[in-house]
Amino acid sequence: MSETETGTARETAAHDTVEAAVRAQLTKALGGVRGMVEAAVPTIAFTGTYVAAKDVKLAVGAGVGAAVVLLLARIAQRSSPQFVLNSLIGIAIAAFFALRSGKAENAFLPGIMLNAGYAAAMIFSIVVRWPVVGFIIGSVTGDPTAWRADPGIVRLCSRLTWLLVLPCAARVAVQYPIYLADGDQSGLLGTAKIAMGWPLQVAALAAMVWLLTRGRTPINR
Repeated sequence: MSETETGTARETAAHDTVEAAVRAQLTKALGGVRGMVEAAVPTIAFTGTYVAAKDVKLAVGAGVGAAVVLLLARIAQRSSPQFVLNSLIGIAIAAFFALRSGKAENAFLPGIMLNAGYAAAMIFSIVVRWPVVGFIIGSVTGDPTAWRADPGIVRLCSRLTWLLVLPCAARVAVQYPIYLADGDQSGLLGTAKIAMGWPLQVAALAAMVWLLTRGRTPINR
């Protein structure tokens, strides 16, 4: 048995129910408290610097600099830099939009577009009965599509996917009108992004955990 197969078998054995597998995979995907903080810090640095100095280049430097410091800390500790790299890529794309236009509020446009794309893709997956959360089950069982044979699991995964859609849709519904408003809305956009970032994600995870604790669907290996 290969090393990858051994790891999959060990992970599968650790979870006896669909609910336990989904809880574990979602926690891993969020990166815990540290991962969520690392996602928020560059945005806080960018927004705070721009509100204080009204200088797009300085704000971009602060945001990128914060992400680089977090990345160096991860490297020094020899821990996974995955979530910092995600944050660094995000702030780099935001910086490109802001510097190209010279408008700080444009730094928030990629995030709004990304959330809209995520929401649309997840809703489509629910409509065609391939909810994205189902693939978490597949990653644990080693068969990416076997979960679709059980209508109960498909319904559960659809409900869980809706709980992931809601934060994305809420961010677009709140932030896009602010972006379209007249005047410099970067301060308000930054506040909205931070407030609707990890707090909404934690709320969605809590709702999912509540839903998952109500059932014990066995994993068919």
